[in-house]
Amino acid sequence: MRNYTGPLYEVNLVIDDEVLAPAETWLADIVETGLNTDGIDDARLVESGKDRDGRRIRSCQFRARDDNALDSLLDSFFADVDAEAASRFGDQVVVQSRTLRPDHAHELPPGVSPTCLNCGTRLRGQYCGSCGQRSRSRLISIWQLMREAFGDLFELDSRLWKTLIPLLIRPGQLTRDYLEGRRARYMPPFRTYLVLSVVFFVVVFFDPQKDLGLFFAPAPPPTAEEVAAQEEAKRQKSEEKQAALDAAARKLKELEADGKIDTQVVEEFENQQGGINITLGGDSEDDAFFGDCSEASISGDEDFPDWFKERFTDERVKEICEKNNRRGIDSFKDAIVDKIPVALIVLLPLMALVLKILYPLSRRYFVEHLLFFVHFHAFFFLILTLQVLFNNLLTSLSLNGGLGTLVIVAASFYIPVYLYKAMRKVYGQGHLITIFKYLILLVTYSTGVSFTLLGALLITLFSA
Repeated sequence: MRNYTGPLYEVNLVIDDEVLAPAETWLADIVETGLNTDGIDDARLVESGKDRDGRRIRSCQFRARDDNALDSLLDSFFADVDAEAASRFGDQVVVQSRTLRPDHAHELPPGVSPTCLNCGTRLRGQYCGSCGQRSRSRLISIWQLMREAFGDLFELDSRLWKTLIPLLIRPGQLTRDYLEGRRARYMPPFRTYLVLSVVFFVVVFFDPQKDLGLFFAPAPPPTAEEVAAQEEAKRQKSEEKQAALDAAARKLKELEADGKIDTQVVEEFENQQGGINITLGGDSEDDAFFGDCSEASISGDEDFPDWFKERFTDERVKEICEKNNRRGIDSFKDAIVDKIPVALIVLLPLMALVLKILYPLSRRYFVEHLLFFVHFHAFFFLILTLQVLFNNLLTSLSLNGGLGTLVIVAASFYIPVYLYKAMRKVYGQGHLITIFKYLILLVTYSTGVSFTLLGALLITLFSA
């Protein structure tokens, strides 16, 4: 073919031997007609060997004048070729078409290496055929930089939205598609989990006035009336607490006087019931976090293992109490919040192990069960983030009432229903067996959440 610059449209035909001669004659006529068709600069017929079944392959190549001409030909000349092939030969000729673009090596920007700067593959065009990176080595403009940063967020057909929508309304669909090989259309699972978890913690726990206090005027000090009101509320709370203790003591004495209870038995019961009782401090006149650390101790069963006794002596508990008093309750809460994401990540493999036990005959690898909970936790962060944003919107509009409560109740019902439907979608078992495994999973999941959050609390407490 002569050297033209327009796109090349190729029609490949797989032909049965019975119709090879008439098909080749017909193709020669098509090529001749194409040469006389407006918008086609050149055309030719070539042999392309055989397919795996031994059928002959013939290719008609048409060089269009430009992209506009090709668009017009697709709706006219090339459409007529496909229709005529079907009407003449039926299933004895299989037609496959594609558009090929010219490779202009000389169009690479000057000074750019002929090999990809990312992976080293030789460049043939504007993009690397191995890793997909563009051949340009410099950013063109601020606008291009912003598009690369936020393209997935603002493009409606991006992988971000293709991931979030089924994640929210199609339980188990992402996991099943990923396991079946349909992956390129979605964001990677762990990236989805990390992005949504970060967004959730920013939305829920980020306080601009606290974290960006430099940009806000300091709050005015409390007035004398406010200080007096706070002191009065503290005094009333202390009196109510003491009154409740006195009432309990009087009731205990009445029961003892009537012979209905034995004080010694009660004391033994309290010692056994208490287990490990960690006392970090007592009441104090100052507003310390844990009160008076001189009373800090660990009481309970004396038969603790040696490693526990070595690590949790009364002296060390007093030291921890004093350190937590120095950092204050606000810092303590922030430290717990910082450890919650790690605790939830630790929970993922534990729950995947539970699924591995619940589905021993599924022939799924451990990582596939892990993927299930990665998607479920990503959904959990997503729906809670939407709920918080919606409630904040209602509050800003002074509409936070029954509607906000309704949203919370709806989300509380939807989350467990979502988990059940996801199990059905991914593992494909019947309702009865899925319900049975679902109840076991709920119990173990609740226990796992409790223990991981308790672990985060204890680590925060004893790592001061």
